[in-house]
This record gives sequence, structure tokens and C-alpha cells, in this order.
Amino acid sequence: MTTAAPPLSETVLSALATVFDPELDQPVTELGFVRSVTIDDAGVEVHLRLPTSFCAPNFAYLMVSDAYDALAALPDAGRVRVVLDDHHDSAKINAGVAARAGYVGTFGVEAEQSLDELRRTFQRKAHLAAVERCCRAVLAGGAWTLEELPLLELLDLPEDRLKIALLRRREAIGLPADAHARVVVDHTAAPVGKQDTALWLRLAAATRISIEGNAHFCRGLLATRYADPEGTAPVVVTSRSRS
Repeated sequence: MTTAAPPLSETVLSALATVFDPELDQPVTELGFVRSVTIDDAGVEVHLRLPTSFCAPNFAYLMVSDAYDALAALPDAGRVRVVLDDHHDSAKINAGVAARAGYVGTFGVEAEQSLDELRRTFQRKAHLAAVERCCRAVLAGGAWTLEELPLLELLDLPEDRLKIALLRRREAIGLPADAHARVVVDHTAAPVGKQDTALWLRLAAATRISIEGNAHFCRGLLATRYADPEGTAPVVVTSRSRS
């Protein structure tokens, strides 16, 4: 028996859910950054919105470009358009992404370098925060002590959302995901020494709190800007002609 393919609208939203705000480390769909999706015979058009008109252009470009790439990879998407609304660089970003000009090609002399290193920096921070969440949960469970954390392996973690999130972040920065891989490592896979574990955990917690605090702040700004009390209004999906 053949399973019916999901509607294109579901596929599009699933693809957008793989696009993360690089600094906040959360999907643009969960942050409320997807304003609308329109699907017609020509293709898919998505409008994005941000908490303020002056959000950093490099972050804005990353999200628009990543959304375009995620949708362009769908076999039935047709022509893809991703439009950033209400940003002071909307016109420049939208034109650059549509032309596939890249960040440097879009911003010219205003762009000091490509966004690769910026993306890597935030991926490393996201990994650090994910490790801290897993360690905090393990310590709270009582089966491990702070002194034992350097010995913690992936197989020792519960099969839950925290581990899934950690594995995704390890994959993003090229760390091994085999069962016996150590959990408490830096972005190069170098283990944290026993004598450094307490300090490392405090620094990791500070990184996590910063990421979560920024996400909360941005949700509040978005809710105020667009009169959305929850900050996460449902995405408006419009289909014309095709399902």
C-alpha cells in the first residue's frame, strides 16, 4: 500500500522549520518569524518578519537565504520567492537572495567577509548550550556527579529531546555521534579536563542563559511590533489552484 505524500503546505512548513535564527538557535517557525506562505501554480512565496526593522543585516540575510535554500530543495515547490518584510535592508536582501548573489555580492563593501565564520561561531555556541542542558539534566537525575561528567558518553544520555538537540548540533559542527563519543567536549572534540569541569559548566550555563534570554526578548519585541500577544501567531498559508 502506497502512503500518500503530505500536502505541499505541510512540506513547506516542515522545510521552514529547519531554518534557524543563527543567534537564538530556534526555528523561525517557532519564533514567529514566518509571516505568510502562498502556494500557487507558479510556486511558493514566503514572507518573513523580524522583531525590529534594525535587526542585524547579516542575521537577516542568513535566515532569508537559508529559507530560500530549504524551499528550493523541495521537488514540487516550483518557483521559490522568500521576501523579508519591514526591515531597513529588505530591498537589498530580497534582491540579493533572489539573484543568488551571496552575502558579499549583496552588500558589497559593507560586507567585511562571508557569513561562514559567523555561522560557525553561533553553531559552536548552540552546541555548548546543548551540552550544558544535557549535563544539567544528568546531574539533576543523581546518577552522575560533577567530577564524573568528563567520562559521560552519548550512550549514557536518555533518549529524549535534549539528546536529539545535542546530536543535531554536534552534526552541524562536525563532531562524532557514535555511542562512545564523550559529551563534554569543545567544538574540536577535545575533552574538558576534570579540573576544568566546574568552570566550563558555569561558562556553558552563561551561554545558554544568554541565548534563551535573547530569544525571550525577541519574542516580546515581535509581539509588540505586530500586535501578537503570544508572539507566535499561526502562519497564514494560502493555496491557490493546487493543493
